[in-house]
Amino acid sequence: MSLYKNLITSESVAAGHPDKVADQISDAILDEYLSTDPSSRTAIETLVTKDNVIIAGEVFGPNVENSKIENIVRNTIKDIGYEHDGFHWRKVKVNILLHEQSNDIAIGVDQGAGDQGIMYGYATTETKSLMPAPIFYAHSILKNIMSAVKEAELGPDAKSQITLAYENGLPVRAESIIVSIQHPKDMDQLKVREIIYPHIVSSLPKGWMCHEENLLVNPTGRFVVGGPVGDCGLTGRKIMVDTYGGYIPHGGGAFSGKDATKVDRSAAYMARYLAKNIVFAGLAERCLVQLSYAIGVSKPTSFYIDTFSTNMVDEKQIKKFIEDNIDLSTIGIIKHLSLNRSIYKRTACYGHFGKESEEDGGFSWENTDLSRNLRREFNMENNKKVSLDC
Repeated sequence: MSLYKNLITSESVAAGHPDKVADQISDAILDEYLSTDPSSRTAIETLVTKDNVIIAGEVFGPNVENSKIENIVRNTIKDIGYEHDGFHWRKVKVNILLHEQSNDIAIGVDQGAGDQGIMYGYATTETKSLMPAPIFYAHSILKNIMSAVKEAELGPDAKSQITLAYENGLPVRAESIIVSIQHPKDMDQLKVREIIYPHIVSSLPKGWMCHEENLLVNPTGRFVVGGPVGDCGLTGRKIMVDTYGGYIPHGGGAFSGKDATKVDRSAAYMARYLAKNIVFAGLAERCLVQLSYAIGVSKPTSFYIDTFSTNMVDEKQIKKFIEDNIDLSTIGIIKHLSLNRSIYKRTACYGHFGKESEEDGGFSWENTDLSRNLRREFNMENNKKVSLDC
C-alpha cells in the first residue's frame, strides 16, 4: 500500500456493539478458567441476540459450574450498561453449550501449536503508540465520546470511522469522520451532534478536523434500537478493529475466547511485540512481522520481517538475532509474554494493540524491554529511540 498520497480508513466499535458484547463475554469466561487453572484451554464462542445469550465451544480444564458462567455473562452485560427492553442483564436467557476439547486437538497442543495459521504484527512511528494513525484515532474518538456521554444517555452501542489523508508518507488530516451512536427516542440528531462534536475535535491533533459536511453523525437519521436487539452479535467478527484497522494484512484468526495455546492469539501478540520493539529501538520506522504455524509443530513454519526499506539494520540480521534469542514456539511465547493469566477481558474493546502494558501482566506484548538488547546488539545506543508518551 502506497502511503505517499492516499486516503486510508479504519473503524472502531464501542463496548455495547453486539459483536463486542460477545467478545467480552467470551474473554470474561476465559479469565475465569485461567484464574482457576492457568493451564486451561478454551475456545469459547458467544452469540447475543434479542433476549438471549448462547455460549458454545470447547474447554479443557477445571469444572466451572454453569451457574457461575451464567453469573459472569450477566455481570458482563450489566457492566456494559444493558438494562434495556429486549436485552437486560437480569432478564436475558443464557444457554450454555460448552463441551470438552477434542483429544485430537489436545494431542496437538501438547506437542506444539494448538492450530495452524498465519499471524501478523505491525508497528509504525506515525503515532506515539506506534500504531497506524487511522485505527489509533478511530479508537480515540470513540473512547473519548463513550467516556463522556453517559449522563446524556447515549450508547452503549456505537461505531466510529475515520478516513485520513496521507501526504509524503505521513497522515496530515481527517478527510471524513462517521459516528453512529445509540440515543433516546426523544433526542433529535442535532442534539446528538452537539453533544459528541467537542469530543471528536479534542481526539484529533490541532487542525486535523474534517470539513463540517464530511462529519456524518447517525447518517440514517435515527439510532434508537441498538445492541443485540437491533443486530445479532458473534465472537470474533471485528478482527480489523481488534488489530490494525485493515492497514496491513490479517491472517483471519480472531482472538477472544481463545487461550494462548491458540496461535491465532498468542502469535499475533508476539508478532506485535517484535515489530514494536524493532521500531522502538530505532532499527526501522515501520515494521511488519509475519509468523505461521502448523498444529502440533513447536516452531513456526515461517518467520518474516519487512521494514518497507525504512531499516537502519539489515533485516536478515534482525531476524537472526530474534531467532537466536527469542523462543518462538507456542510454549516459548506463552512463557515470554506470561499469557497464562486472567488478562483477557480488558483486551476485548478498543483494540488489542497500542495500549500501555500493565503491572499485573496485562498487555505484556506492548512492553519494550527487547529494544534494549536490539540497540545494544546493533550499536544503536547513541541513536535516538522512539518516545511512547501518549
